[in-house]
Amino acid sequence: MSEIQSLARGLRILNLLGQTPEGISITELADHLGVDKGSASRLVATLAAQGFVEKDEVSRRYRLGPQVVSLSRSVLTRLSLREAAKPYLRQLMERSGECAHLAVAAQGKALYIDQVESPATLRVNAQVGTMNPLHCTSLGKVLLAFGAAEFPDALEAYTPRTITDPVMLRAHLDQVRQAGYALDDEEFDLGVRCLAAPVFDFRGKVIGAIGISGPATRMSLERIPELAAGVVDTARALSERMISSR
Repeated sequence: MSEIQSLARGLRILNLLGQTPEGISITELADHLGVDKGSASRLVATLAAQGFVEKDEVSRRYRLGPQVVSLSRSVLTRLSLREAAKPYLRQLMERSGECAHLAVAAQGKALYIDQVESPATLRVNAQVGTMNPLHCTSLGKVLLAFGAAEFPDALEAYTPRTITDPVMLRAHLDQVRQAGYALDDEEFDLGVRCLAAPVFDFRGKVIGAIGISGPATRMSLERIPELAAGVVDTARALSERMISSR
């Protein structure tokens, strides 16, 4: 696949600035990229408009901007969350007997960043890197209810039980906030139920969701209160870990 030349040059600029803490001039950038100064200036101006590059008004040199720091912080938060969550995922799997999952909000979906599989023959897995809808998964509902993700523009029906009415979904999310956990009652996959609860950081901001998934025959409605208590307890313990590791 051929690359988009202007995008490739923009990324080269970011990599170059990352290796040059003292900053770099337009002339130097043009030389490195093999373009004229006008082209280099336009590329830098585009990056600066988005916050990826900033100009030092004293030295007149360019360096990485605050948006790069913001993106880096997001990546580091996910990495630290995943590392911290590993023992809690295992504890949750052992306590519930079901697959335990960890997810964050990304690109308008719930991105699964880790899981611990159940030893049960019949189980519900979600591979790391899977991106599922927010409105009909327990992890996604938690991310929506606690402000970690924007309300979806479209609410696609995945099963007859999927909530597709925006008013009903907003009311449902209010209930999720009050309860402290979310239930996916066969709303994404028929025959599958899921539970999830929020994970907070030291700012009181939700940075992810942790939960379990299993066959509806095993995760019966009668067991939901017991299973939900385990999910909430685990999420609270993981949140305390994230807060203390600030």
